[in-house]
Amino acid sequence: MVQTQPRLLTPEEYLEWEAKADYKSEYRNGEIVPMTGGTTNHNELALNLAATLKLSLKSQGYKVYMGDVRLWIPEYRQYTYPDVMVIHRRPAYADDSKTTVMNPILIAEVLSKSTQNYDQGDKFMYYRAIPILHEYVLVDQKQHHVIQYTKTKTGQWLLTEYQGEDANLVFQSLPFTMRLVDLYEGIDFENSEQ
Repeated sequence: MVQTQPRLLTPEEYLEWEAKADYKSEYRNGEIVPMTGGTTNHNELALNLAATLKLSLKSQGYKVYMGDVRLWIPEYRQYTYPDVMVIHRRPAYADDSKTTVMNPILIAEVLSKSTQNYDQGDKFMYYRAIPILHEYVLVDQKQHHVIQYTKTKTGQWLLTEYQGEDANLVFQSLPFTMRLVDLYEGIDFENSEQ
C-alpha cells in the first residue's frame, strides 16, 4: 500500500488558513503545527516576564509582545509565536496586516515538556537566522532556572545559566535585570508540568 505525503502549504496558504482557523498554529516549512494550550504556570511565567519588561522599559523605545504576535523567519520559512518578544523602536512587519513581525532583539520561551527539545534545538537555530536578534531566554517551569543565550559582536552565542530564587537574570540586549524570585512569583512547583 502506497502512503501519500500530505501536501505542503505555501506561506500564503498558511496565512489564509490560519485567518479562518479556530486555533493558532505554527508554520514549519510547509507544514501546519497546531499549538497546544499552555499550563497556568507557563502562562504566569510569560506574563510575569512580559509585564515586568513592559513596566521597566517604559519610555525607552522598546515594544514588548506576548504569544499572540506572530514571527516570520524567511530564511527557514517559519511562522512561530514566541512566548515573549522585545523589539527596539518600531516593528518591521512581514506584510500589511501588522500581525507578523520580523525584528525582535530578544525572544523568550517558557519550556514545556512537549516543546523543550524543539525550543532548545531547531527553533533556536531558526531564531539565530534573525540578524537583529541578540538574546534568547529559556525559562524552566519546574524550578528557578533560566538559560540565556546572548550573541557576541563576532556572532558567537554564549550560554549563561541562572539557578535558584536568589539569582538575578541580567539581560544583555536591554537595560534590565530581573530577580528570579520575581519571575517565578505565584508559580506552584507542586503542580508544574513534569
